[in-house]
Amino acid sequence: MRNIVIILLLLVTACKDKDYTVPVPKDALQNDCIKRTLGPNVAGLNIEFAYAMALPLTKGKIISAQVEASIAGAAGTYLENKSYYTNGSGVDVGIQVGDPSVNENNFTKVNFTKDTNAVTLRYYYIIPKEAQGKSVTFTFSAKSSDGEAVSYKMGPYVISKMDIVLDLPVKDGDFISIADMAVYNATDAATKTDKLDLVYLFRSIPNISFGHALVSPGGEPEYLPDVILPAGANKITKISKVWNLRDFHLARLQYGIYIDDLDFEQLKMSDAPDYAINLKSEAGVWIETADGKYRAYIYINKADDAKKSAVISMKRYMLK
Repeated sequence: MRNIVIILLLLVTACKDKDYTVPVPKDALQNDCIKRTLGPNVAGLNIEFAYAMALPLTKGKIISAQVEASIAGAAGTYLENKSYYTNGSGVDVGIQVGDPSVNENNFTKVNFTKDTNAVTLRYYYIIPKEAQGKSVTFTFSAKSSDGEAVSYKMGPYVISKMDIVLDLPVKDGDFISIADMAVYNATDAATKTDKLDLVYLFRSIPNISFGHALVSPGGEPEYLPDVILPAGANKITKISKVWNLRDFHLARLQYGIYIDDLDFEQLKMSDAPDYAINLKSEAGVWIETADGKYRAYIYINKADDAKKSAVISMKRYMLK
């Protein structure tokens, strides 16, 4: 019995939490970085990072921070000159710590104007068109007043081959070009018949759920009621309707779904029809052009029955 008591006491002692000690910070300038954006990296959109740097009060202050991208960012690329904290209402509040960032070739730099020992800056890299299909890397770095310098490498990150366009308004009788990623009215379409892949129309037909539709201009006449086609507009475009595919880049809703290059490459369209009718808001269609050059995904951001119109967004992938 005495042995059992001793064993229990040893177990209790072993299970006690060890005394906690506050970690001793390093006596030097330090840095860290995280990538905040998710999903495929698409030209025209941004990649967002949070770059943190700190040093002890006794070592001086941070005087500058910069990012070097292996491929220069497009217009709009910047390193935030404010440090943010979240207030009691959950709102991010910015405190300016330096001058606005300056871009020079592949570098984006902020010079600090306030005494700062610890800060996190946000970096927004706008992906340039020339980066499509390539990889990009980033080197974050900071300097302190005592002459120290640190750096942190991020990447490489593959840039998608996809193109993207957002919020194109379409109205009954308009034409859509996948090659141009554009919408043309009947007048303009007459001069671009080689580029017309789809007709958008709205029809309210008794006993038929037609509504909003995307139809191949070379399709069956019953799916193009009262549509006047420009001479030569006769492409047979493959169209496949889908529901609940709310790509985050296109929909900009809470759903964490992303269409990537691989989705287009593996898409099976051989048996797809040349029309999609009864489309609704938040629906979408896969597209393959008649020449097999492009595949696309068109998302219906908004469908307005009363105005016979819609707002669409598109991702496009070049197959050849």
